[in-house]
Amino acid sequence: MRITSGKARGIILKSPKGDATRPATDAARQAVFSSISEFVEGANVLDLFAGTGSYGLEALSRGAKSAVFVENSRQAAACLKGNVAAVKKSMGEIDARVLSADCFNMKADSFLEPFDLIFADAPYPLLLKKSCEVFALLLRFSTPETLVMLEAPAEFEPPETSAFEVLKRLGKNSKGKPSQLLMRRI
Repeated sequence: MRITSGKARGIILKSPKGDATRPATDAARQAVFSSISEFVEGANVLDLFAGTGSYGLEALSRGAKSAVFVENSRQAAACLKGNVAAVKKSMGEIDARVLSADCFNMKADSFLEPFDLIFADAPYPLLLKKSCEVFALLLRFSTPETLVMLEAPAEFEPPETSAFEVLKRLGKNSKGKPSQLLMRRI
């Protein structure tokens, strides 16, 4: 897995051993960024359930202003910090913060500026079991102008009470395969 475009193109991203993360493939990220390219330049990015940080780091490489990464697995957060350091080495100084925290316990007023882009790639079992809580989390950190990308199994449908409109769905149609939902608040 690597950064696919921008100033840090080609930088290899490391992931922890085991199944602590499910890194987004290069092809999936390329499809997402092809669809959202006009929103990335100068954006403040939030990468929830960040894992390796591939979405947020790709955004920084492509011109995002800043990125906050939230990951509660210590092993994944350690890998993520190494990936941020590798991208910094390639690009020079970048505005990137890694928070080792449970995103459900964070408050939106912890951040000075609103987020323009939110990437959320929750573990599928968590997303399927607690979809209302995940959408409440997305609502807490977004504004009506925020573009949200949620990675979910192809068969996943947002709860009717989610307060989000799916603008576009990318990815596979096969059950259990990853798809990416591009959404905005209603």
